[in-house]
Amino acid sequence: MTTLFFVASAVAIFSSLMTITTVNAVHALLYFVVSLFSAAVMFYLLGAPFVAALEVIVYAGAIMVLFLFAVMLLNLGRKGVEDEKRLFAPSTWIGPTLLALILAGEMVVILSQGSFAPVATQVVGPKKVGLSLFGPYLLGVELASMLLLAGLVGAYHLGRKETPPRVVKPQAGTAKGGA
Repeated sequence: MTTLFFVASAVAIFSSLMTITTVNAVHALLYFVVSLFSAAVMFYLLGAPFVAALEVIVYAGAIMVLFLFAVMLLNLGRKGVEDEKRLFAPSTWIGPTLLALILAGEMVVILSQGSFAPVATQVVGPKKVGLSLFGPYLLGVELASMLLLAGLVGAYHLGRKETPPRVVKPQAGTAKGGA
């Protein structure tokens, strides 16, 4: 079971790296779906099958469809690809690279200690998750929903096309002022 967890985490790390380094937005979304699926596998292996199912249904299903629609609405095309290529300048990646190196160093220290405590495989049911989400974590759930709503409104405003107001001209030969 530990081996499966490490395989799933390696797949998650690789697909996350491919998500942020792939130039094509649709390919990046597909890699992100793989990353979310591997996170669901990790949740399942940790004894939370309900959370794993929520991960697949909510994130890999609904949220990714929303992202795909946003990408299709924005219709970036060649201009978007050129803009994304500019993001790969070395100066852009200094900060994230340093943070990733710090996290990798922490992971090396944890793995070098070699003491893996067995994970308690206690099943977390839907009732327990619901009571937690709508009990002590209600404010966090509401803030997350407001953040998703703000993202949806932002995607709408980015994707809509500005059209000039339509002016209706009178047709020739019509009488003004009545019959």
